[in-house]
Amino acid sequence: MWKPSPKMSANGEQNLEHGNKAYAASFTQGHLALPPSQKYAILTCMDARIDPSAAFGIPLGAAHVIRNAGASARDAFRSIVISQQLLGTTEVLVVKHTGCGMLIFDNETAKGLVKKNKGEAAAKEVEDVDFQTFSNLEAEVKKDVEWLQSKAVEEGIRFTGWVYEVETGKARKIV
Repeated sequence: MWKPSPKMSANGEQNLEHGNKAYAASFTQGHLALPPSQKYAILTCMDARIDPSAAFGIPLGAAHVIRNAGASARDAFRSIVISQQLLGTTEVLVVKHTGCGMLIFDNETAKGLVKKNKGEAAAKEVEDVDFQTFSNLEAEVKKDVEWLQSKAVEEGIRFTGWVYEVETGKARKIV
């Protein structure tokens, strides 16, 4: 697969075009079924230091990988429901990580930055947004798993919660 050299300043569009060309040239897995073959979904953070397929041993077509800032169960709920109800997954693994950006700010800080950087009109657009920050990583993993388990649509689904250590590449089970 094409990768920009460390000295090169490639933008996202260049990465997509060049990387996809290399990927498509040897792609042989277009036959995979729509539902994930191993019937599970992983919810993890959008942090660029996490490569879920490599870190968690997920082959193409095996699982749904849902990503958002902080691996928020509330943000991912729509995708989790679709994964289960339409595509047959029976397990959800919530994986947050050390060094997460969601640990370093709060709602007021985020809203203040939007106002400072983009002005009053932009600040009004985010005034009701809950950025879902948190101060305790393990407690937040437990909280998200408990929240998911409390939903009626989630009955019969297995949930576990994990912390991925960006410093070592290791994952440890919390709940």
